[in-house]
Amino acid sequence: MAEFTLRRLTLDDGPEAFKLGSLAFGYHAQPMPESYSPAKPGWISHGAFDSEGRLVGKAVDREQGHWFGGRVVPTAGVAGVAVVPDKRRKGLARLILSRLLHEARDRGAAISTLFPTTPFPYRRLGWEEVGSLTYHALPASALAGIRPDPRIELRPATLGDFSAIAALYREVAAASTGLMERSGPLFVTGDEMIDNFDGVTVAVEDGAIVGYASWNRGPGYDAAGKLTVYDLIGSTAGATATLLTMIAGWASVAPNIVLRLSDQDPAFLHFASSGTRVESRNTWMARMVDAQAAISARGWPPHLSGRVDIELGDEICPWNDGRFVLELSGGEAKLSPGGEGTMHLNARGMALWYCGAATPANLRRAGLLSGPAGDDAFLQAATAGPVPSLLDYF
Repeated sequence: MAEFTLRRLTLDDGPEAFKLGSLAFGYHAQPMPESYSPAKPGWISHGAFDSEGRLVGKAVDREQGHWFGGRVVPTAGVAGVAVVPDKRRKGLARLILSRLLHEARDRGAAISTLFPTTPFPYRRLGWEEVGSLTYHALPASALAGIRPDPRIELRPATLGDFSAIAALYREVAAASTGLMERSGPLFVTGDEMIDNFDGVTVAVEDGAIVGYASWNRGPGYDAAGKLTVYDLIGSTAGATATLLTMIAGWASVAPNIVLRLSDQDPAFLHFASSGTRVESRNTWMARMVDAQAAISARGWPPHLSGRVDIELGDEICPWNDGRFVLELSGGEAKLSPGGEGTMHLNARGMALWYCGAATPANLRRAGLLSGPAGDDAFLQAATAGPVPSLLDYF
């Protein structure tokens, strides 16, 4: 491979970084926003330069967190991976992403997530598809039979409602597998959230906010009219039902409804899900950055105890490679070096198991897990839970 210089990008690299990204992702007709920077809080850009000093590849490490087992796991969210056309298929992305993972571990990231344009190059580096971000389409008429809860009133959100809205989302996220923690420099403040949507509607019961919906009204008022709902979160069945009746009320001018929901969202229990279709589905991938830190960071079933000897294979992150003992007790877990290496998991299999995205039986069928099957039931119980999902694209 030709010699490349790897380093973090700075503010001075902004024009080159924007040009490379805009060409790769098709927005090169747009001018670079004044606010654009490859180096900002929570956003670490890694670049590769050729011998002439030209930026030929880049990738971004987003400092973010995802919820697993009721805890936030520190994460390197990978975005903006791009290589100039004349340097593709030369291992440059592998070089940049390996550096990113090494530095992400140094800053405390335990896992990494990303949305792939294609999964294959990321699979070769240990990421695997574990979940999806899905928009479900349905006619507004499908919601016509839902009745509002008479105890609940709806009104537009105000800036003072933001802490209650954030708490409602966080309660749902904490019970999920994979939802993002919406705090820190990469997420909007209350006034920005309200400005980002045509409407944010809150459901109020006895003076307390018990649900909310954020939505945008598409163009037109004929058969093509559409309402897209980004968050639909109710802490009670009544709150969810009342928000759905508000959405159904758009039927005369926006008869097409799109709901961004996880596949197991309780909103589906209010209408016939058989009448929905997937309008768009973006899969997301995960991998271990630091397997020992990842095991310690997430929550585990409090009533499950046991021990498994595992041999992990990870050539990109060599500190994850080797024999370990996995021990669970009282909702805590640790992964310690040693043991007999009875079961064998590669990096992709470890990601799928950690996220609860595949059973040990399916991992064996896929060739990602091998060894005696005596501990398969324990491993399956350890990460059993909601289907991994996201409600945020990055």
